[in-house]
Amino acid sequence: MEMQARLRVRRGGGEEPLLLLLHGLGATGDVWDGWWQVLAQQWPGRWLAPDLPGHGGSPRLAAYTFDGFAAAVADLFQPGDHVVVLGHSLGGVVGLTLASARFPVAVQAVIGLGIKTDWTDEELDRAQALARRPTSWFASRDEAAARYLRVSGLAGLLPADDPAVDAGLVEQGGRWRLAMDSAAFAVGAPNMTHLLEGSRAPVTLARGQNDPMNTDEQLARLGVPAVTLPGLGHNAHVESPQQSIVLLDAYR
Repeated sequence: MEMQARLRVRRGGGEEPLLLLLHGLGATGDVWDGWWQVLAQQWPGRWLAPDLPGHGGSPRLAAYTFDGFAAAVADLFQPGDHVVVLGHSLGGVVGLTLASARFPVAVQAVIGLGIKTDWTDEELDRAQALARRPTSWFASRDEAAARYLRVSGLAGLLPADDPAVDAGLVEQGGRWRLAMDSAAFAVGAPNMTHLLEGSRAPVTLARGQNDPMNTDEQLARLGVPAVTLPGLGHNAHVESPQQSIVLLDAYR
């Protein structure tokens, strides 16, 4: 792990192709920990797994927008890098944004896993309310870890003592809080039609069969290739790296 362009980044692998792994809202790059062995066996190139701004060990943004997230990630790359993006939920939207002409990154493909494409006014209002909530402090790591697992959608998938949970927590003066900046909830809903039309790279959308955040019908309406991973939920990449890595089959 290292700090580059002010983001906390985990990295590994060889040379090309370069795989960018982007986590979802509330999580950190450590949610990809289960992938390292699978990638060593099945991915020939390099990989990067940053903490997005306002998450984990990465700094906050003054205001959270998809362009702001993408601009921070774009600083990780050098001219000549050719990038395949696999992004979960928020990370998938950031990947689509990165593939637009607004950013000088040679994105070769974007795979968006678990993106919530349809939002109600009630859901958006609830997200804005969460963004305005003051920081919650907890008397113990266990309490903070339970909150982190709920916010990131990882409850039941990772135990509270998993090392990946530590990246989502901050201890200060004997008290604990989430590392995530709650203001990131204000990022809002993506304009999927605009993002897909503006992508310079081919896009595949994917979902776990049991993901309550989206449906096969919603993805089909967007007019790009879509994949459903059988038996998996919203955090399919955490539930089964072995099943989810098939999303990279065309690029390795």
